[in-house]
Amino acid sequence: MDINSSLLIPNLSLVFGWLLDRLLGDPERLPHPVVLFGKMIARGERLLNRGKWRVFKGALLAISLISVVVLATWALVIVADTINIYIGMAVRAILVFYCLAGTTLIREVRQVFYAIDRSLDEGRRQVSRIVGRDTSELTDEEVRKAALETLAENLSDGVIAPLFWFAIGGVPAMMGYKMVNTLDSMIAYHSPRYLKFGKVAARIDDIANYIPARLTALLMLIAAWRLDLIKFVMKYGPCHASPNSGWPEAALAGILGCRFGGPHKYFGETFDKPYIGDHDKPLTREDMEKAVRINRTAETIGVIIVMIVTNL
Repeated sequence: MDINSSLLIPNLSLVFGWLLDRLLGDPERLPHPVVLFGKMIARGERLLNRGKWRVFKGALLAISLISVVVLATWALVIVADTINIYIGMAVRAILVFYCLAGTTLIREVRQVFYAIDRSLDEGRRQVSRIVGRDTSELTDEEVRKAALETLAENLSDGVIAPLFWFAIGGVPAMMGYKMVNTLDSMIAYHSPRYLKFGKVAARIDDIANYIPARLTALLMLIAAWRLDLIKFVMKYGPCHASPNSGWPEAALAGILGCRFGGPHKYFGETFDKPYIGDHDKPLTREDMEKAVRINRTAETIGVIIVMIVTNL
């Protein structure tokens, strides 16, 4: 493999994988690595989340699984390249496709807005598919806000963060990030069961998303031609229990001129989250479509940046 091919293959794989996500979204009928990741995490949690030393055992599980995924992906890519240059490119493209999660979430958010226009109960059921909070008592407006908050967060951890880690370490780093994200979604809760066991997994996720979350907010402002909102994002980005989720939410709140945050219920317990934004305006389907356009434009810019960076 010459130097030109070694530079071209990652970029072509990235573009093909990204286009597959744009066209297909998550493949419901095909095996997905995240399903395997979830089974690995669940089995490890059942074995280790008991007795003493739970913080240590949770850290051991998280670090071990992330390392296994990175090394296994690296080995798979090496073997594929050895067989054939095009097989190597195809394997990378498929893994990129599996790691990106932009299209499916956009479809889900659209369905929330269509459902809430039909009935509140239908909107609550639909939004419960994409949020972790209790949706049974959400108002019409809270359903819409929950969907758009999730859309903003997903742009960061479902698209921009995987792209960022691809730029850092190729497909192995991208897959490693996917395991980090899956660990966070499964065991990084502030509940009695996971408070200690998921502590290190939560910190790893915070670190892995620190730069991508802020980069996501910047890309959203660029996509909207609203760099005048940088001070707004700097003010409200830190106003979130998560060190990262507030940044893309603040960017979208500024662009739409709305307000996110406020009290939410998780596992029967109410959390009084700070508000993000100044204006508590009603959200409409037009706001949702504008948010989708911003997401799509931001991820396109992100792909272009990664292609440039990987060729430097």
